[in-house]
Amino acid sequence: MSGDRGQVSNDVNACVDEVIRRVGKNITLGLPLGLGKPVRFVNALYQRAKDDPGIQLHIVTALSLLAPRGNSSLERRFMGPFAERLYGPIPELAYARDVSEGRLPGNIRVSEFFFKAGSFLNNRAQQRHYVCTNYTHAVRDLMAQGVNVVAQMVAPGTAHGQPGLVSLSCNPDLTLDLIPRLREREANGTPVALVAELNESLPWFGNHAAVDADRFDIVFEQPSSDYPLFSAPEMAVSPEDHLIGFYASALLKDGGTLQVGIGSLGAALVHSAIMRHKHNDTWRKVFDHLRVDEQFPVVAEDGGTEPFEKGLYGCSEMMVDGFLYLMQEGILTREVFEHAGLQSLMNRGELTSKVSLETLDTLRQEKLIDNPLRARDVRWLVRHGILGDEVEFKGGRLCLRSHSVEGDLDDAEAREIIEALMLGERLTGGIVLHGGFYVGPERFYQYLRELSEHQRARICMTSVNFINQLYDHPFGDQKLKAAQRVSARFINSAMMYTLNGAGVSDGLDDGRVVSGVGGQYNFVAMAHELPGARSILTLRSTRNAHGKVLSNIVFNYGHCTIPRHLRDIVVTEYGVADLRGQCDEQVYLRLIRIADSRFQPELLARAQKAGKVDPAFRLPSHWCNNTPAAVRRAIAEAGEGSFPAFPFGCDFTEEELRLGKALKALKAATATRRGKLSTLWQALRARDEDNRYRSLLERMGLLNPASLRDRLDQRLVIHGLQQLDTSSDTGNSTT
Repeated sequence: MSGDRGQVSNDVNACVDEVIRRVGKNITLGLPLGLGKPVRFVNALYQRAKDDPGIQLHIVTALSLLAPRGNSSLERRFMGPFAERLYGPIPELAYARDVSEGRLPGNIRVSEFFFKAGSFLNNRAQQRHYVCTNYTHAVRDLMAQGVNVVAQMVAPGTAHGQPGLVSLSCNPDLTLDLIPRLREREANGTPVALVAELNESLPWFGNHAAVDADRFDIVFEQPSSDYPLFSAPEMAVSPEDHLIGFYASALLKDGGTLQVGIGSLGAALVHSAIMRHKHNDTWRKVFDHLRVDEQFPVVAEDGGTEPFEKGLYGCSEMMVDGFLYLMQEGILTREVFEHAGLQSLMNRGELTSKVSLETLDTLRQEKLIDNPLRARDVRWLVRHGILGDEVEFKGGRLCLRSHSVEGDLDDAEAREIIEALMLGERLTGGIVLHGGFYVGPERFYQYLRELSEHQRARICMTSVNFINQLYDHPFGDQKLKAAQRVSARFINSAMMYTLNGAGVSDGLDDGRVVSGVGGQYNFVAMAHELPGARSILTLRSTRNAHGKVLSNIVFNYGHCTIPRHLRDIVVTEYGVADLRGQCDEQVYLRLIRIADSRFQPELLARAQKAGKVDPAFRLPSHWCNNTPAAVRRAIAEAGEGSFPAFPFGCDFTEEELRLGKALKALKAATATRRGKLSTLWQALRARDEDNRYRSLLERMGLLNPASLRDRLDQRLVIHGLQQLDTSSDTGNSTT
């Protein structure tokens, strides 16, 4: 290593030595959320701390991803080959595995501000060390934890003609704001170390994500040990999820803005949005069958039913793979520009992306440029592609090679020359998607790597503080953000919703954390600040717990993520509840309207007992058809195959899908003691006498069971498959 910053090394242990030399043995290590963790460096530092109890290591991060292993013996048999296929070449995050298995050494602590949903419900150490924060406050709170080392995986710029630059790629979200804060801390006398780990597998993004390599102190580069990216497989989309996504797609405004999160509900929304755009007749069949415009007037007021002629712009803390599918299908096409005045003219239709003399006249009329043109005007016009990139301002004149003309827009000759020689063709610098971080399936990463330069330039990975709130930021002030984010739809999911309008998304009423607040609160609050914006919280109306079906719309609950004064739109598979500005009685009734009909009478009774609903109110008959059968009838209206379980591909084989359905059914059947005994009794008598399930048993490693446990597992699998074959499976079940 040489120099003070940007020191390059191909020895990961030397990088660890340098970090300790710089900051000492009390290390608070900040790591990116999700994908951007530099696994080689982190594992080396973690191992050093395990070997040396004198090192005090505190890791502060979020979403430490691990390959799934399964809990029961059957789950482990199912997940083992799948995990090896997807994650075999990827080094495991050692500290995360030790956290999961409860074996962290005493000198090491891990705090996260967002968990993979449900992963640490029963991990008491992680529950104690969880840091509750909004995503936009994470940098502040990392600094409060005393972070003195930051490490991140980055993409090298050499292959993209950008020597000396690296791309923060999957995680500029916090790092762009954290680096200057750490440098301030360093200037005040606190030693810090910033570490970049290069990985050529990571897609390159420019714009805000491209930074000088010497903004890091230490750069670890060892191409021979580069590893594939950790993928998040596509989740199955149930009929209920599809209908939630369908209703949400009817709330999108053509020419508007979209934020959406990861998971099956986000995939369902993207699928229905594509159907609305490309197969509008099919989409309208479902819309008409559900009588959406009649039942839920907010769709006519704030949504739409036509294809997306103007297109959508994405502004989302997470760039999910769905945004790429929307781009491929010609939906994610609305460009935004880094100038509020220019953007406002685009919004009003007074400018288009096509450049003409009228473009200059409009800009002059709006006082965005002067007449005669000055040097700063010319630089600005060239930057936005309104003048060609070779046009210069010299001696008070516009110059292009051998041509020179006065910059007087009132002069006919000057106008003629400008129009003939100096105008650009289209506005440049337009962005169709601002994202803070990404994680997704491997095919998503490959698609990102294969983007053309033009496509890549239209995606800006940036600071989460720019995306998730309206406050001024170095990348754009509130006026610019408001101009870009017209007709915004911020779509996020919840676990439960209370009748008084509070959302439950991140925790349980016993205090345990399921996931984290993330950016949800910020998007919900922003929807109330932006003109024409709406917050949409989606949730399944029911869940299964311990063999019972429970309602996710509840009378009250002892924890909330989104307070009731920020209630807006709620969507279940049974419709849309528009709660904004409504009195409490209407809020209660509109939520009961979209609850599962098995729970509507009890919810209404409790609301009436509490004095929130008129005692004389009775459930209308057309409210009382909120059943799973009604969901399937609506899905069938579009025709077979219109709402597939995996609309964007699947990492499971056909055999694994079948096994997954059988194992899921077994798990549900054994959720209670009585169910477990009944299932075991039936399984003991199960036989595969005609070798019908031979290949499936082979996949599970149970073709020739060796032990009593193995024989029981084999019988359970045979029983589960037999039950699956005799059930009235619609073909759209989930794994």
